[in-house]
Amino acid sequence: MSVADSVEGTWDLSISTPIGRIQAVIELRDEGGTLTGTAHGAGEEVPLADVALDGDQLFWRQAITKPMRLNLAFTMTVGGETMTGTSKAGRLPSSKVTGQRRAVPVAAEG
Repeated sequence: MSVADSVEGTWDLSISTPIGRIQAVIELRDEGGTLTGTAHGAGEEVPLADVALDGDQLFWRQAITKPMRLNLAFTMTVGGETMTGTSKAGRLPSSKVTGQRRAVPVAAEG
C-alpha cells in the first residue's frame, strides 16, 4: 500500500467561513506515484495544485471563483476516514475545515 492510498478517494468537506458554512467535495488520486485531485463546490470544478502528503499531513492549493475569487491553501491532518485542518485565503483569517471520506460502494453481486 502506497502512502497515497491512505488519502485516495472522495472526501466531503465542510468549511466554516466568515460568510457561513461551505460544503465541498475533493477527489484524491494516485497517478503514478503523484497525488492529484479535483475539488467540486459552488457549481464549479477546479484542479488541486501542489498536493502533498507528509506523514499524516495533507496539503493542497486551489483557486475558486465562487462565491468570490480566492486562492486557498489547505493544511489538513488525516486520520483514517476523517481529516481536520484549516483553509487560508491570503490575509483573511483561517477557516476550520473538517472532512469525511465517502464509503466505497460495494459492487452488487450477480
